[in-house]
Amino acid sequence: MGIGRPRTFDRDTALDQAMEVFWRHGYEGATIAQLTDAMGINPPSLYAAFGSKEALLKAALDRYTLRREAWMEEVLGAPTAREVTARMLMGVAEKQTDPSNPPGCLLVQGGLACGSGSSNVPFELAARRAQTEEQLRHRFERAKDEGDLAPSADPAALARYVSAVITGMSVMASSGADREALTQVAVVAIKAIEDQSVRAPVPAN
Repeated sequence: MGIGRPRTFDRDTALDQAMEVFWRHGYEGATIAQLTDAMGINPPSLYAAFGSKEALLKAALDRYTLRREAWMEEVLGAPTAREVTARMLMGVAEKQTDPSNPPGCLLVQGGLACGSGSSNVPFELAARRAQTEEQLRHRFERAKDEGDLAPSADPAALARYVSAVITGMSVMASSGADREALTQVAVVAIKAIEDQSVRAPVPAN
């Protein structure tokens, strides 16, 4: 029995190219022809390496998440809840309008307009977004424990709010909004978190 031909593509590079196709066109809109053309392989090689189009998306999402980890570590390492939010949302405004990337966010764009044959995809993307929300919740809980957030602050609600703002910014970016427009949204949201922070009393005159 003959030995199969070795794969001649670099997996990480191929995933980066597939990621961009999914990012630009969404899972439903990305065709096998577009994916294989971007990855520099033929359809049999795609299926041999990844099993299916949906499995390729999941592998690309793993790659995307890995690329975000260092940035999230920097975001969550900010000293206050307000600064965490500022780093997060200002970073989103910058990244989602970076001309070197497709506009918006893969975790939102990838699942738009999915049909019945790909009903699992929106749930996969929602689960990935929920991971970021959970990271924010844990960080806000710590901020409350440290006395940075007011006793009445609800860390889970604040994390959900920031996550919703991020999703909205992504939709705006994918619709053509520029960095200035996204920054304006970010500033308002940062102020909302600031209002939940414990402030030092103003000295009396």
